[in-house]
Amino acid sequence: MAIPSFSAVHLQRICDVLAETSTGLSNTEIASLLQHLGIDDPSPGITKRQRLFAALNARQERDRCANLVAAFMQTAMEPVRFTDNRATFDLRRSALNEVLAFSGYSLGEDGKLRVGAVARTLDEAEQRAGRLRSELRRRQVHPDVLAFCRAELLQKNYFHAVFEATKSVADKIRGRTGLTGDTAALVDQAFGGGQTGIPLLAFNSLQTDTERSEQSGLTNLMKGMFGAFRNVTAHAPRVSWEITEQDALDLLTIASLLHRRIDAAISIPRTPSVS
Repeated sequence: MAIPSFSAVHLQRICDVLAETSTGLSNTEIASLLQHLGIDDPSPGITKRQRLFAALNARQERDRCANLVAAFMQTAMEPVRFTDNRATFDLRRSALNEVLAFSGYSLGEDGKLRVGAVARTLDEAEQRAGRLRSELRRRQVHPDVLAFCRAELLQKNYFHAVFEATKSVADKIRGRTGLTGDTAALVDQAFGGGQTGIPLLAFNSLQTDTERSEQSGLTNLMKGMFGAFRNVTAHAPRVSWEITEQDALDLLTIASLLHRRIDAAISIPRTPSVS
């Protein structure tokens, strides 16, 4: 079955997603995929997006159909390629589906192209790709947040998405420190000074009042997040505690901020006590 050629505008947007500067295919990956599918690579010296567009556009003009364009997308989006980075797969698939919606297609979780209704407006495209995921991508939410709540987000289950996002912050603290606690107690153990006055993780050098205030403020933000969302969602039934889409977006953005700050935090080893 011949797939009709994509318009130049649609194909360019597809290539923009696949060859996005920071998270898209590398030049080496583009070359390998083109060679694997027998597609000529006429302009290897230009930018990734221009190179990919030139190669795919020339091939669909030659074939008078977009079968090999579709094959390139599906090969590039084979789930096995993302076994160590599920968040990138979800983000790239969501972005592609926003574009493909205007041509009447979508990519499933299996990376295969499907035929659907043609979107006429941006709202329709966003609904089909998932508004929540699109907004999280626009906000550049930390991939570790998305990795912990992928299934819940795709189902638009905000209650459990929030629960999983807060769990992801606690999981990262445990990974950085070797501690085994949870929620506020875990935060105090990791970022509070305790009896020694020295935390296991520090957001800065703790040399000035401003830096110590930042340490205290971010510590309280984490504890507040656990108190307001983790503890409530762990004990309240979903039907009695509603989380709106806006609530979920805001909470996930807070969790993203905390992930980035924990990633950059300084580990302070404990000095063994002398008996």
